[in-house]
Amino acid sequence: MATNEVLIVGTVALDSVKTPFGHVQNALGGSASYASTACSFFSPARIISIVGEDFPPEHLAFLQSRGIDTSGIKKEGKTFHWEGFYEFDMNEAKTIRTELNSLATFAIGMPPSYRDAKYLFLANIDPKLQMDVLDAVNAPHLVVMDTMNFWISSRKRELLEVIRRVDVLVLNDGEARQLFGTVSLLKAARQALSLGPEAVIIKKGEHGALLFTDDRHLKTLRKAIVYGSVLASYNAEDFSLNRLRTLKSGDIEGRYREMKDIREF
Repeated sequence: MATNEVLIVGTVALDSVKTPFGHVQNALGGSASYASTACSFFSPARIISIVGEDFPPEHLAFLQSRGIDTSGIKKEGKTFHWEGFYEFDMNEAKTIRTELNSLATFAIGMPPSYRDAKYLFLANIDPKLQMDVLDAVNAPHLVVMDTMNFWISSRKRELLEVIRRVDVLVLNDGEARQLFGTVSLLKAARQALSLGPEAVIIKKGEHGALLFTDDRHLKTLRKAIVYGSVLASYNAEDFSLNRLRTLKSGDIEGRYREMKDIREF
């Protein structure tokens, strides 16, 4: 495994989404799909996930075209499918139906070549699977995790155990309030930091993100958040990963400079 390669565990899914501006059916989605595609602009990525026999081969081909190692993606049963919609508040997705399918019985199968991963991203997925990956890798330098309200409601105890073992926790403002039972994001961040992470990133949709840390690498983390916001801003321009399919590194750097001109960081 290359020293800068990122190992990502998360969902590779089919999404059906409707907004006031259009809709898509069975489009490529899932936390690992988005994370690995964004990562591929900066570092090599590897995915651990599962899809069904019904998963369109062109979606897998796209991930591979980005240089993403998909050998850790199992194929059995039916693919995880999410259906939802957005109203004019594009910060809030509303779920119509979630079909776990093969994800419901997914057991982590770690290829031996993945065990020496130095950079690990536990994308939004069942905390039990996140913990299984943590137990399977040898000695990662950096572990970042994301989650969502569904796991906070249904797997809170397991989720807190994972948080105690990661370096960076990522969640949105609603999830932070839900997990720590407070309306204050500052109090929520302090509680999160007390569990062990060196940094907490609270996402605020169109308003960017908040970073809480005492870490000496503050400047690097801030820069990473801005690049993440740049990728997210492009992704919001179209459904699924459609905008990232045509995105160039020059586009990313150009928008990064624009953000640097209008913000202090």
